[in-house]
Amino acid sequence: MEIYGYQCSKCGHINYPNRTLCGKCKNNAFVPVPLPKAGKLLTFTRLSTLPGDFDVPEMTLGIVELSNGVRVTGQVEIPKPKMGMAVESTVQVVRKDEYNKYYGMVFRAK
Repeated sequence: MEIYGYQCSKCGHINYPNRTLCGKCKNNAFVPVPLPKAGKLLTFTRLSTLPGDFDVPEMTLGIVELSNGVRVTGQVEIPKPKMGMAVESTVQVVRKDEYNKYYGMVFRAK
């Protein structure tokens, strides 16, 4: 499974998540492109007071700069994360309720 960015057909800038207008040139035409799996952990935070509908008592979220420069937020499954470390992403179920499964990026040490 892939997560896609949206490349502007005018300037080539990759927007993530999808937008109505390009964040760089304000064009409104995009081509979906798969995002790379490799990146660098820029920052992270540990959440320990999650809403009751989460299956886990705590979770780590991070901002990762992918190898193409796009920055994404995702779950970090690394016991002792460090800023600047190399990570690799997978796409998996990050949350579910009675009727839906929600997919997102999960980062692990490379």
